[in-house]
Amino acid sequence: MADNRTMAQMLQAPIEGYEDAIVVPPINANNFELKQPLINLVQSNKFTGRQDPHNHLRFFNKVTSTFRHPEVPNTSVKLLLFPFSLDGEARDWLDKEPPRSILTWDDLVSKFINQFFPPSKTTYLRNKITNFFQEPNETFNEAWERFKGLLRQCPHHGFSELHQLDTFYNSLNSNDQDALDSAAGGNFLDKMPQEGLAIIESKSKVRYSRSRANDSRVSTDAPLSNSSSSNNSLICTK
Repeated sequence: MADNRTMAQMLQAPIEGYEDAIVVPPINANNFELKQPLINLVQSNKFTGRQDPHNHLRFFNKVTSTFRHPEVPNTSVKLLLFPFSLDGEARDWLDKEPPRSILTWDDLVSKFINQFFPPSKTTYLRNKITNFFQEPNETFNEAWERFKGLLRQCPHHGFSELHQLDTFYNSLNSNDQDALDSAAGGNFLDKMPQEGLAIIESKSKVRYSRSRANDSRVSTDAPLSNSSSSNNSLICTK
């Protein structure tokens, strides 16, 4: 078909290609509106590309879970709000994604994580978890908190709860292994995973409590323990 536009018309900037990367499914609901307070809350913790993307998603999911509408899927709300939660480098990344290339919330999460938590970082943290060991002069509680911290940094590590407990147990010095065996009434690894986790958490609390008590009795010139209290959270198994 012949192009009947004039040269001036042909030289004009195109009007296509300006659609957003995120495609939000049509919302056919009465009285649907995203309230400004919800948008403000999302914007209160913007991700710039320098923070932990997993923590950002956790915060974002908590915020958006407060919105409920019987006719609107929560995933649609997330797709609408997510751009408001980005700034700087992260916003630039989203703006550069091809138009209409993100069709679902899972698509968005996958692209976001792969952009700001690349596979190389996953491999690095998985190796740190696999090769974890209790450092010299590190208390049981300190080792446990450090181990859980590595797991939280990489929630998609893929290690089963059994693998995690086995790795941690075998990373300990002989005294702490013996203490776990004693608390288990035999071989620690003969326990069910949930029982083993409960034993570790209990031992961690007791050791921390004793450490705090000892700290209150030592002189001000003595070094203080660097132990931090357990957050009682289960090991990540995602």
